Amino acid sequence: RPVVDYMVDEALAGALAAADGATAERIRRLLDYGDAFADADALLAPPERERIIGAIAGLKALDPAVGSGAFPMGILHKLTLALRRLDPHNTLWESIQREQAARRAAAAFGTDDQATRDAELDEISAVFERYRDSDYGRKLYLIQNCIYGVDIQPIAVQIAKLRFFISLAIEQEPNDDAADNYGIRPLPNLETRFVAADTLLALARPAQRTLGQTAAVTDLERQIAANRERHFHAVTRQAKLDCRRRDDELRRQLAQELQADGFPAASAGQIAAWEPFDQNAGAADWFDAGYMFGVHNGFDVVIANPPYIQLQKGGGRLGRLYQNAGFATYARTGDIYQLFYEKGMGLLTPEQGLLSYITSNSWLKAEYGKATRRYFAERHTPLRLLEMGKDVFEQAIVDSSILIVRSGPSSTPGQAVDVDKLADRSFPPDASLWSEFRPQGERPWSVLTPTEQSVMDKMAAAGTPLKDWDVSIYRGVTTGLNAAFVIDGATRRALIDADPKSAELIKPVLRGRDIQRWQAQWAGLYLIYARKGVAINRYPAVRDYLQGYRDALSKKAGANEWYELQASPSDSADGVLNGEKLIWMDLTDRGRFAYDAGGTFCLNTTFVMSGRQIKYLCAVLNSGLITWFMSNTALNSGMGVTRWIRHTVGEIPVPRILASRQRPIIRLVDRILEAKAADASADTGAEEGEIDRLVYGLYGLTAAEVGAVAGG
Repeated sequence: RPVVDYMVDEALAGALAAADGATAERIRRLLDYGDAFADADALLAPPERERIIGAIAGLKALDPAVGSGAFPMGILHKLTLALRRLDPHNTLWESIQREQAARRAAAAFGTDDQATRDAELDEISAVFERYRDSDYGRKLYLIQNCIYGVDIQPIAVQIAKLRFFISLAIEQEPNDDAADNYGIRPLPNLETRFVAADTLLALARPAQRTLGQTAAVTDLERQIAANRERHFHAVTRQAKLDCRRRDDELRRQLAQELQADGFPAASAGQIAAWEPFDQNAGAADWFDAGYMFGVHNGFDVVIANPPYIQLQKGGGRLGRLYQNAGFATYARTGDIYQLFYEKGMGLLTPEQGLLSYITSNSWLKAEYGKATRRYFAERHTPLRLLEMGKDVFEQAIVDSSILIVRSGPSSTPGQAVDVDKLADRSFPPDASLWSEFRPQGERPWSVLTPTEQSVMDKMAAAGTPLKDWDVSIYRGVTTGLNAAFVIDGATRRALIDADPKSAELIKPVLRGRDIQRWQAQWAGLYLIYARKGVAINRYPAVRDYLQGYRDALSKKAGANEWYELQASPSDSADGVLNGEKLIWMDLTDRGRFAYDAGGTFCLNTTFVMSGRQIKYLCAVLNSGLITWFMSNTALNSGMGVTRWIRHTVGEIPVPRILASRQRPIIRLVDRILEAKAADASADTGAEEGEIDRLVYGLYGLTAAEVGAVAGG
């Protein structure tokens, strides 16, 4: 509940502040149940109160994955609280409802339809006469005009509606003397406030087209909207049936006009077939806020806890469903909540609407989140990012994060906090614990404390990125078929016995799983190093051995000969594999750099670095500080394991120091290598701890900064 309250408060404060000019902080106080003031007199001047009430009346909020309705219900409660404090006797609230009803009637029917207009005005008068100082009139018209929800599961929509019915019902007071139903007013009909539909799929339509492109279409849309407003308040069964019959008739007319105006027949058919009042119908396989809700200019708030489902799950059914739906952030390996992010932003009022979502945090650093990060950084304004960990929901299996974004780009920095890192995990976090946050395109997003940001700044100042060092980085060999090119010791001996020249092509090889920190644990495997251009007939035993895999190799060969490796370093790089180097895994929870004096080759789940000062680099790159740096700056697999690929390793800032300062560090590396050579499981914790201490010193970290790194 505290998370729901926080997300609702931040979204409403931001949206209402943008709408009326009052500060968001004062509006937060207005929405705070625990604040001491009983009304808003001491907080806001009368003109400000009037502006905020007007802004609330015009607010449009949507949950595009409504579930049981927690967020819309939170919005209802908070706006009700605000109105109670701003307008205790509902004087302004009633006046605004009468003005809005008059505008709707005039727009839909013309000034001569006095009976329809008077009926709604009489309804408003009756509500506030019966419940002058009550929350009933506040809630009723908030539900009618401000709050909407969509879900692909019809049962979720029914549950959300039930919660709203109950919330309204408890505000009424029975009158034993009343002849009709003890004076209890019938509940409104919410079928056009909460709908079952696939939020992510839009109607197919001509480019740059909304529905209302002709006078006839616009008029029909207005009539449909007005008829649905009448249904919202319809009391008798006959009145409801009349509205529903009229809706059927108007939808058929609209579909005909749209088709005549160039709309695809399928889309026109979908509009004609959508019956919002049929509670037994399944979810619509499309969603249109303008047609279904009458909201054409966007929502001020979009708030949700969207579903987390990998698009590849179930054989990729969801991936296929949405891949051609026009999403800029679509990634085949991504998750459906990323599409909800983009859809939510598209549903906002341009330049001022606010989105508030809680989702898995994997997209912040994962490869598949690149397009989503770029989308937000380039097109919109992230305001707040909170890393929440696993403690938000019961039985949570993913780390969660809250993101609050304003529609449209801005140079204004946001704020971020990692709640998991805070000693005091009270929520929401104190303002002093937030850090400035400036997302940079598709690069991984990290939430740093002020102390951690200081570490980053010192590392950038003291170090030079590895890409600017005199080193070369290569990916290991891609064979195309390991079963053919990776052999054991017995096969190697047989090939050399058959033809001694075979030894020229057979090299010791390491897999990713063989790489440990400091030193690899070779598994006794070898690589047939048949790189591009090899004269295979000079090695008949190897050629004949590979012949047994020719069919499979031919299918993967591409432009290569069937017996050649799929990808290997160029001729000029052969010396890299034979010389002094570092080898490391591409996917690992921490730096695993193994020193190799030369002669060992490796497969494509590893990377290789050659150049000068290799042992010094081995020490720095295996340090805890660099693992911390990579966990905050590098891409991850989506499951929390960091990707130590060429590009991200190249960004690691390493201090250039004199050889004399390197010697104590290199001596420690030599002691570790000697111990590991004698016993791979040897305990070298003391030496590694000393290396960590020396590396912290290279960057000039304070004790507090070291504590932040070591504790993180």
